[in-house]
Amino acid sequence: MTKKRVNVITMGCSKNLVDSEVLLNQLERGKWDVVHDANGGGFDAVVINTCGFIHDAKQESIDMILDYAEAKTRGDIGKLYVMGCLSERYQKDLETEIPEVDRYFGKFDLKAMADELKVAYHPEYIYERKITTPSHFAYLKISEGCNRSCGFCAIPMMTGRHKSRSMEDLVKEARYLAKRGVKEILIIAQDLSYYGIDLYGKNRLADLIKEVSEVEGIEWIRLHYLYPSRFPFDILPVMRENPKVCRYLDMPLQHIADPVLKRMMRHVTREETEALIRKVKMEVPGVALRTTMLVGYPGETEEDFQALKQFITETRFDRLGVFPYSHEEGTYAYAKFEDDVPEEVKQARAEELMELQQQISLELNEDKIGLKFQVIVDRKEGEGYVGRTRFDSPEVDGEVIFTSEKPLKPGDFATVKVTDAEDFDLIGTAV
Repeated sequence: MTKKRVNVITMGCSKNLVDSEVLLNQLERGKWDVVHDANGGGFDAVVINTCGFIHDAKQESIDMILDYAEAKTRGDIGKLYVMGCLSERYQKDLETEIPEVDRYFGKFDLKAMADELKVAYHPEYIYERKITTPSHFAYLKISEGCNRSCGFCAIPMMTGRHKSRSMEDLVKEARYLAKRGVKEILIIAQDLSYYGIDLYGKNRLADLIKEVSEVEGIEWIRLHYLYPSRFPFDILPVMRENPKVCRYLDMPLQHIADPVLKRMMRHVTREETEALIRKVKMEVPGVALRTTMLVGYPGETEEDFQALKQFITETRFDRLGVFPYSHEEGTYAYAKFEDDVPEEVKQARAEELMELQQQISLELNEDKIGLKFQVIVDRKEGEGYVGRTRFDSPEVDGEVIFTSEKPLKPGDFATVKVTDAEDFDLIGTAV
């Protein structure tokens, strides 16, 4: 009997990707022929795992649903299902606006999705996933939800309060990943800073990282995301002393001007943020700092923006992303403030910060010319290779483009001497 084919499409963040990988494994166990992010038709079912974070991400998800609704109408696909954050947040509206979808599911309706596709749901295999990333790296989602109440953020409405997974389950999953060739684990959650408080009465992130580092086969461990308020300082000695833990810290700051931080309900001041950065750099020499900034938040003045610009200039982050503010219904900011920064001003400020960061990144990269770095190979490209240093996370950071006399394959490590620098990438030769 020919297997039925299902295409699972993932929109949004790496946390969504993990959910899709869990679903793919459950469906494959149920005898479906599964693919991820495939194009075209010919599928008995298509599942779209949506993002509902900000306007642009929501629109991308809606456009994807509409495209496949048309494909269904043409007869190019069979059933069409929608799950994830957008569906969790707007299910009734979506059912009215796009009735071509056979059924909408929330973010955590994995069993209901399996039932709909006539698959036995196996919670005992929830730690097993069909890895969709290159086989040498994978994400490990250690918790769901968020206990913070940042004024701009709609995520807690979709994910609920913070809920940690047990250390035992996470180590079990890390072993599963390592047996399948994963060498780099990216620890992810909406907020790593709260890990373990709900289960163990205190933050256990440092303990978890130590246990994961003991899993045979895992070579690199990377942390996304730690917030500046309630920062778990006991993670810093682990980053400094454990050779498997990358000296890389992703800490979304969002802003630095005190009036904006207060309206954002970030529960941290500029002075506290700058003291935290100094402590991190002192305790973890050579650490690469990644952050994200949000511009155009209600009430952000030109003076606030210039303070942010000055802060970025002085701090010289290794990696930085910028988002224009999106006025999201249901959030504190939506209820309390007028969206008073014009869209063109938001975009101009975002572009100005990225131009500033581009120059900072180029200067930091030029300082690396002549140095040698351990690089993990991500792919072969032309006659050379593309990889990343310990200071670069996949998809969001820079890459190392290099040549090697010795044949290499994805997941191999090479020592690369940097010979040239671009705005965000390094050029080099394996030695």
